[in-house]
Amino acid sequence: MVRTVNGIKRQFFDYIARGAPYGPDDGTIAPWVVAASLPFAPEIVLPTLRNFAAMDLGMLQPYGFKATFNQTFPVEGNNAGWVTPWHFGIDQGPIVLMVENYRTCFLWNLMKRCPYLATGLRRAGFTGGWL
Repeated sequence: MVRTVNGIKRQFFDYIARGAPYGPDDGTIAPWVVAASLPFAPEIVLPTLRNFAAMDLGMLQPYGFKATFNQTFPVEGNNAGWVTPWHFGIDQGPIVLMVENYRTCFLWNLMKRCPYLATGLRRAGFTGGWL
């Protein structure tokens, strides 16, 4: 879909794989991905989650975040722009796992003690770190 935003024609996509650096990128953000990044960059993730909460993206609803939103796709009466109507359970799993890793490192420590996993990672060419 093509819409003119602030005098500029922009292309917006429906359900499509997105990625950097080669796109496509239409400004759509998946808030669950930010939440799942918590143990890696809490100094960035925590303020971002607070901002998402203020935007009313469903964070406090029973099913958690809505899957995606796009603030650059204007929707009258919604400061978050377009917000998907859907929740996906598969998005919520990584949030739970990574919040626990941020809190206690439980899952990572459990993973480190699994000889099969360590062997598999080494066979796949991983080195360094806890291996």
